Amino acid sequence: MVLFGGRSGEHAISCATAGGVLRALDPQRYDVLAVGITPTGRWVLADPDPERWAITEGRLPQVEDTASHVLLPQAVDDRDVQVLEPGELPRALGNVDVVFPLLHGPFGEDGTLQGMLELADVRYVGAGVLASAVGMDKHMMKLVLAGHGLPVGPFVVLAPGEFDRDPAAATAKVESLGLPLFVKPARAGSSLGISRVEDLADLPAAIQAAAQHDPKIVVEAGIVGREIECGVLGGHDGDRARASLPGEIIVTDARHDFYDFEAKYLDEAGVELVCPADLPDDVVAKVQDVAVRSFEAVGCEGLARVDVFVTPDGEVVVNEINTMPGFTPFSMYPRMWQASGLEYPELVDELVRLALHRPTGLR
Repeated sequence: MVLFGGRSGEHAISCATAGGVLRALDPQRYDVLAVGITPTGRWVLADPDPERWAITEGRLPQVEDTASHVLLPQAVDDRDVQVLEPGELPRALGNVDVVFPLLHGPFGEDGTLQGMLELADVRYVGAGVLASAVGMDKHMMKLVLAGHGLPVGPFVVLAPGEFDRDPAAATAKVESLGLPLFVKPARAGSSLGISRVEDLADLPAAIQAAAQHDPKIVVEAGIVGREIECGVLGGHDGDRARASLPGEIIVTDARHDFYDFEAKYLDEAGVELVCPADLPDDVVAKVQDVAVRSFEAVGCEGLARVDVFVTPDGEVVVNEINTMPGFTPFSMYPRMWQASGLEYPELVDELVRLALHRPTGLR
């Protein structure tokens, strides 16, 4: 089952990711069931045509409600997925061996969906409940990474309503980080709700923008350095995870202060994705080491993308870990693995095999 869409603000990006995976799955090897989750949370049979889910001319795809509603297996000894249609008895669609959950953001990438699949004893691609939840919450993620001795930049957390209750105290708390600042929803991705703040007078507006996506807000100190990403792929039979060659994001359009949502998905001409990144061999090795250690610290499985800053003196600082990175053929994660010798269809197949070989339950 390729599962995508969902209730988060990253619904459209999830759909675009699903289009890439649906195109890559070999129909000679896999019987693929496409299931979409609408923005209101209803599970429906979806069109398996990859073109239906592409971002074209700025149009963002969306899962629409249909009359064919999908029910997951209800017990550990049940593998049947059923469909409910008006006036009909439930109809079995067949057994599901593995779910490929391509949801980004809350209510999909944050451990909630993974918990439901665990309850039904269904295998799935990617991180488990705890790793997904930690990776989704930038506050908890930074605490876990720092606790494992990984380099994390200075940050503060504003609890829900904290700024509204005492703007002066919250501003003073943030001011200690210096300028510029990056104000972010704690539990959102795809650069949604993120603002770069170069004047504290702009802080209230940035907090308001972030709060539209999450009442908990993370404020980070700006770090001077290159934005480097590294793909991580789980190992087989207890082997350590593997790291790809790093890639670099270069924002070339002055309209974007940083790699924001529009630059990522709607203005490809304004961004250059360089892969592999032009880095000295020793820095490449350092980035890969930090990426794998971050993967292990959070307890990831399957895949993750680790985003770091490389400072002018060659130090590596972790920005964040993404447990379900963008996965279209043009996204950085598959590009990095392509540069490392693993083509997109082979990468998708490897992720499915990792999931199929993974035991269910506690592990």
